[in-house]
Amino acid sequence: MADQALRAADSPYAVEVEEGKTYFWCACGRSNKQPFCDGSHQGSSFSPVKYTADNSKKVFFCGCKSTGNRPFCDGSHKNA
Repeated sequence: MADQALRAADSPYAVEVEEGKTYFWCACGRSNKQPFCDGSHQGSSFSPVKYTADNSKKVFFCGCKSTGNRPFCDGSHKNA
């Protein structure tokens, strides 16, 4: 049986990102530093998703881990 992501939040994480900075979004839901990876996926089939900001702006990282637009929220949290 494949690992299943844990639902870390019922809404997205609004984050001000900096142009040129790289972020690693937690895909497993186990990180204590949501929405970012802290290495808690070790031993699972999950890997963090790398995102490099093209501009300084506010983005909405997925909290439910069910998005079809990783690492960003696509509203999937409203369907579960």
